[in-house]
Amino acid sequence: MPKSNIHPKWYPEAEVYCEGKLIFKIGSTKDKLNVDVWSGNHPFFTDSQRIIDTEGRVERFIKKYKIQNNNSDT
Repeated sequence: MPKSNIHPKWYPEAEVYCEGKLIFKIGSTKDKLNVDVWSGNHPFFTDSQRIIDTEGRVERFIKKYKIQNNNSDT
């Protein structure tokens, strides 16, 4: 006999939000999900060259690997 009450609660209509807007609903163990990137705003799917930099990740990467900026524009 399987144990009871060992699985998390399932929300079949969990809401997924991106940038404060409801994107879609999906089954999840959380009732509300917040995402930074989804296919509707990802550069690969939207053919845009916008760089999504969340919390300075690009700057941390550059600093971590000591990458020099060789652009003459700066």
